[in-house]
Amino acid sequence: MPAPVLAAYSYCEAVTGQQARNFAYGIRLLPTPKRRAMSALYAFSRRVDDIGDGELADDVKVARLDETRSVLARIHDGAVDEDDTDPVAVALAHAARAFPIPLGGLDELIDGVQMDVRGETYETWDDLRTYCRCVAGAIGRLSLGVFGTEPGARGADRAPEYADTLGLALQLTNILRDVREDAEGGRTYLPADDLAKFGCSAGFNGPTPPAGSDFTGLVHFEVRRARALFAEGYRLLPMLDRRSGACVAAMAGIYRRLLDRIERDPEAVLRGRVSLPGREKAYVAVRGLSGLDTRHVTRRTVRRRA
Repeated sequence: MPAPVLAAYSYCEAVTGQQARNFAYGIRLLPTPKRRAMSALYAFSRRVDDIGDGELADDVKVARLDETRSVLARIHDGAVDEDDTDPVAVALAHAARAFPIPLGGLDELIDGVQMDVRGETYETWDDLRTYCRCVAGAIGRLSLGVFGTEPGARGADRAPEYADTLGLALQLTNILRDVREDAEGGRTYLPADDLAKFGCSAGFNGPTPPAGSDFTGLVHFEVRRARALFAEGYRLLPMLDRRSGACVAAMAGIYRRLLDRIERDPEAVLRGRVSLPGREKAYVAVRGLSGLDTRHVTRRTVRRRA
């Protein structure tokens, strides 16, 4: 590998290790080429997210997102040289030549972040699902471009659908975890009709739920929705090779355990950020590498067909 490309990947891996602890735990399980490609995808995605989450004026954010979309177009057109001054572009361009990555998914990510910049809110789950498909489902499909599916895997034509759904499950878990942080930033992601149903339309600007609300009922309702998405998305696992399946199982497993914690103590998300200790993440990674989750999904699918 040319030295400039190797340096570009090293930069992306450093960004991933510093900024994405849960993601980094999962991609450690991949062989080096796939791990590097996933780091390039993360670094580009992080750039987009940072523009949306930053302190810049909205018109400046829009301009920066347009510039980022132009970089993506150069990558798509094969117009990024190895000695380009943008290491993320260099790494992603190399990864896109090595793997069938559907780069249009990153355009969808930019679309989703533009929705954030516009301050869009979501009346229904269908509305929120559209946003989640942009910012997370697309990432699932992009990742599948790196992972690939096993030759002859049964139902592999539905793999992009399952990858997309798993992305939605992770994003809904993120939304529940960050509900207080998002409220402090002036954002509300949970559907307005769900908030109204449980008396939470006043929002979440403090460490306790709105007076008279059924906050626990709201969280449990959204947890059930996320669990259904996880169950559907996990059907992807038997279609992947062992190490790619381990990576996906580890990342999804971390978020499922976060969901368990949120379910046990819903108000914890109003008091601070819910997270897992390193030892528990390591256990999830080992479980993924062992193939336990994949075998469980396979057995469940066989029973359903029988």
